[in-house]
Amino acid sequence: MDDTKPRSFGETMLAVAWSFIGLRRRSDFERDVGALRPGYVIAGGLIAASCFVGILLFAVRLATS
Repeated sequence: MDDTKPRSFGETMLAVAWSFIGLRRRSDFERDVGALRPGYVIAGGLIAASCFVGILLFAVRLATS
């Protein structure tokens, strides 16, 4: 079965989220290697990193106030 249909932005965000926290299965990663769109992966990574930095800044402000 050829499962290389390009993934939607939502599916890509889910893959990025699981990868970001380190809970991605190797089989899922190998399946998605050819199906994820590079632009979506970059955008998803930037969104995830921005959210992470925002949460950290919020936590620091909360702790120091």
